[in-house]
Amino acid sequence: MPRLIDTKTLSGFYRLRPAERIERLIQAGVLASDEAATLSSSGYVLARAAADRMIENVVGVFGLPLGLVTGVVVDDHDYIVPFVVEEPSIVAAASSAAKLAARHGGFRTKAERALAIGQIELRGVTDGDRARQRLAEHDQELCAAVDAVHPNMVKRGGGIRRIDVRSTPDADRLVVHIVVDTCDAMGANLINSQCEAISARLAELAGATAGLRILSNYCDEARVTAIMRVPSAALATRQFAGEAVRDAIVAANHFARTDVYRAVTHNKGVMNGIDPIALATGNDWRAIEAAAHAYAARDGSYRALTDWHVAANGDLEGRLTLPMKVGTVGGTLAANPGARFGLQLAAVESAGELARLMVAVGLGQNFSALRALATDGIQRGHMRLHARSVVASIGVPAEQADAVTTALVASGEIKAWKARELHRVLQAEASANGSGAAAAGKIIIAGEHAVVHGYRAIAVPIPEALRVRIEPADEVSIHIPAWQVRRTLSADQEGLDGVVMTLLQRLDLTDARPAIHVDAHYPPGIGLGGSASLAVGLIRALDAHYRLGLDDATINDHAFAAETLAHGRASGIDNTLAVYGRPLVYQRGADGEPSIEWLSVGTEMELLVAVAGSVQPTRRMVEQVAMLKDAMPARVSAIMAEIDALAGAVTEALAAGQLERLGRLLNLNQGLLNSLGVSTAELESLCQIARDCGAYGAKLTGGGGGGAIIAVCDPETLTAVRRQFEQRSIQCFAVRVHEAASS
Repeated sequence: MPRLIDTKTLSGFYRLRPAERIERLIQAGVLASDEAATLSSSGYVLARAAADRMIENVVGVFGLPLGLVTGVVVDDHDYIVPFVVEEPSIVAAASSAAKLAARHGGFRTKAERALAIGQIELRGVTDGDRARQRLAEHDQELCAAVDAVHPNMVKRGGGIRRIDVRSTPDADRLVVHIVVDTCDAMGANLINSQCEAISARLAELAGATAGLRILSNYCDEARVTAIMRVPSAALATRQFAGEAVRDAIVAANHFARTDVYRAVTHNKGVMNGIDPIALATGNDWRAIEAAAHAYAARDGSYRALTDWHVAANGDLEGRLTLPMKVGTVGGTLAANPGARFGLQLAAVESAGELARLMVAVGLGQNFSALRALATDGIQRGHMRLHARSVVASIGVPAEQADAVTTALVASGEIKAWKARELHRVLQAEASANGSGAAAAGKIIIAGEHAVVHGYRAIAVPIPEALRVRIEPADEVSIHIPAWQVRRTLSADQEGLDGVVMTLLQRLDLTDARPAIHVDAHYPPGIGLGGSASLAVGLIRALDAHYRLGLDDATINDHAFAAETLAHGRASGIDNTLAVYGRPLVYQRGADGEPSIEWLSVGTEMELLVAVAGSVQPTRRMVEQVAMLKDAMPARVSAIMAEIDALAGAVTEALAAGQLERLGRLLNLNQGLLNSLGVSTAELESLCQIARDCGAYGAKLTGGGGGGAIIAVCDPETLTAVRRQFEQRSIQCFAVRVHEAASS
């Protein structure tokens, strides 16, 4: 019986650290405690003594990463697929394709009985017709001789299926094929033994001399076909309609079917999904590669292995047929604990099932590559994954890896030397004056813009959105590596620099010369309270460094002044979230004094934040809405009152832990914000992508005009939505929401 997997426990698998992933696998029933202990220590490493018995001249054992692709649905079975591979983005691409396929029925496969072929060359044949006749007359004898070599294989249902005689361009040469069912063994050694056993008798009957006697890796009688179908609407991106992406994929496939230079790279992408499974399960990836490329040239011209076309109903349909002879017993499997573990993870019951799984993943891998090429280009999608790999290669500790990766991507120099430079900078900043002062970011769940005009807003914090440290220096400077900011400040500057100088004046620090170092975890200007986080973090860092003795209320007042300077008419919600770091209901009264009510959250949840490519200054959007309200006071006030009513309903949904209801409320709020003119086509597209992938609801967050959206999903759907955004190179991250959140 197929293994039953609790897939919900594997949601968000890629975001976890290795130890957390192992714990999830235990919870899902994939790993036993002893297996988890092995993975947590040395892993399933081949012992050098065992390696010495496998090949010659052994001096050690070479390691490669073992990753997992979860949620691969093939013929209605849910698989966890082991991948042994060193190239960044391959596991991510396979996972993305698997998730998309699973939402639309998964992969479908069909396979022939996997037969292996052994070849015996007969040289010096003087009468080809007579030789063929003699061999045919003794067919039963020869078949019995083949089966006698491995009687246990015959007992398991395998054995000889037929003997074929093939001509060659040389008139004095024939080739005899023995076609054998090797059951769950790949069968190379079995076939070679059988060829050796009957070669002399074949030569005698044919009046010839036996030449080569060996297995053929061109297993064209072990073909497997995988099929994947995706509705066009599911292919849409921010820039392209689904039909356009579909047609671009079909066109790219046609290019690879007509041009050998493109076909080689195209087929390499297919094998990116197959070879890692072969390695992880102890199969001969070289034989698989050779057979695949021979099959690609079976009609005399090398061409694409896949066929992507438009189905009758408009869906994108892809097919991949490959010769695929693999094994789940025998060979080196018994000697290699890693291979045995890989097969256990895959939980396949036969070699045929493994072959179907491998071809399905190969088709999915090809889909991911073509979709990337047809939309944003392959390099953009690889950028962050490649940066992460570079950061790992220089030995950056796990707790610093994300910050260095973010800074490396922002630099545009995805090089080891640049990663080392950025790591040194971050290390120096972390070692000076402790870890610095933290401040939360903010996500407005409901009430944008209306809150500026005295209505309620519901907001939750992004814990530790940034940290600020202060060092004494000869001049005032600010350095934010993740934002590509590094400069000296002066009193007559505006914008961010003006806010910093104003805060120094308000704190009576005009004679101070601090060097300000900021470790930011999210981009600026996207409606997540970046300016307020910076103001609060800076005030706290200055307070600690110069021993000012400020309390939270005073810090909040100074931060509100900074927000007003930055945005013109500030609501006060951003700075309040940054200071207190707790979910809240916020409303500013007619007297200007804020009313703050701490928000009850009935169940811990995660909001997915996706970042748009365009931004508008919050000040501009606030002024735009104010102008609209001045021009149409009754209508705009009615819209804001409706937004306020939704905010009240949101508090109830959060308190009751009703995620589906919360999502519907967010959809309504998005429509109202759109009516105020603060949404954009890009933000609407991001919301629709999330909803199409199963999110309960989505809306912009913050000032609008670009920036970011939030989506409410269950844990499993959140993973699927996140993958869709990442496949489109849209930056996204999850924020955990619960009452204990703090900065």
